Amino acid sequence: MSKTARVIWDDALTSYDFGPSHPLAPVRVELTMALARDLGVLDRVEVAGCAPATDDELALVHKRGYIEAVKRVSVSGAADLSAGLGTSDNPAFAGVHEASALIAGASIAAARAVWEGAAEHAVNIAGGLHHAMADTASGFCVYNDPALAIAWLLSQGAGRVAYVDVDVHHGDGVQAAFYDDPRVLTISLHESPLTLFPGTGLPQETGAGGTAVNVALPAGCGDSGWLRAFDAVVPPLLREFRPEILVTQHGCDSHALDPLAHLMLSVDGQRTAYAALHRLAHETAGGRWVVTGGGGYELVQVVPRAWTHLVAEVSGHPLDPDTATPESWRRFVRERTGELPPLTMTDGRSPEFTGWSAGYDPADPIDRAVMATRRAVFPLHGLDPMP
Repeated sequence: MSKTARVIWDDALTSYDFGPSHPLAPVRVELTMALARDLGVLDRVEVAGCAPATDDELALVHKRGYIEAVKRVSVSGAADLSAGLGTSDNPAFAGVHEASALIAGASIAAARAVWEGAAEHAVNIAGGLHHAMADTASGFCVYNDPALAIAWLLSQGAGRVAYVDVDVHHGDGVQAAFYDDPRVLTISLHESPLTLFPGTGLPQETGAGGTAVNVALPAGCGDSGWLRAFDAVVPPLLREFRPEILVTQHGCDSHALDPLAHLMLSVDGQRTAYAALHRLAHETAGGRWVVTGGGGYELVQVVPRAWTHLVAEVSGHPLDPDTATPESWRRFVRERTGELPPLTMTDGRSPEFTGWSAGYDPADPIDRAVMATRRAVFPLHGLDPMP
């Protein structure tokens, strides 16, 4: 489906590094790019560099005082708890502003490429830092690059931007940035806030006339239930909203092996979601699609394979899931991490689900979660919440 696709990349994007014991290890992005390169995925896209976001660009979402605080931490490496830096989640480190601003700049560059027509799709795999708030770091995130990409698009005249977040954690920072802005539809599918950080993302959080949409899924939800929930909520809302551009965040921490959360998806289920979002970008947004990474803390078995599938999908040339991982990449994984690499690009699943049109089962906890969302927001969009 893709006509042109661009990957925004600079080796310096791996400088966003909270230290060797932190879950958000930059090696996950390094291994992703190596796998995509060794499988020939990067040969099918344009790889382009980026510049750090300027202070004026950062101020589209973040308060000036916060930006200055991050800069001070960046020089000294000393904590500033008023800015959320110096906690176990968000350790302070020298160079934090420059590293964070580069990730933000990469997502803005992706948005610019799509908005100006230089590429139909663009991806910043190092981005997706969706928890950062206007005046504080949160949840491993310093500057909120997806929100900044959206805010930049609005500043250029976009009238309707849709954001879909499939990270296992609620996209709270992006929702907060646009909660009262009817130009932005935010949809987040995540593990229930009753069992996972950040403790927000209930269906009752509906924003300006239903433009904040939250699907809070129970712990243990796997491929079939997750895909059923996606099918029940995302396509009808995107079709009704008709965005000029679609922005998506692809945290792969919904995987069963992820150590920080409790959903049970496979790489195959995640790949199915990527393909669905690609189709919806063409169906509802004229093909204009801006893509970021996000969370993901199983650094070898999950993140590189999931995001290589994502980049391949963005390129319009999805990989056969039975594709073997290249021996060159396996050697690199062993040398870089000491771990045994996965041998193929699949978890051996064939994700199937029953569409919502088949009916609603009130005894099923996933169906109850979906119905809570549909009842909360569908009438605000003129849609029937029932199947």
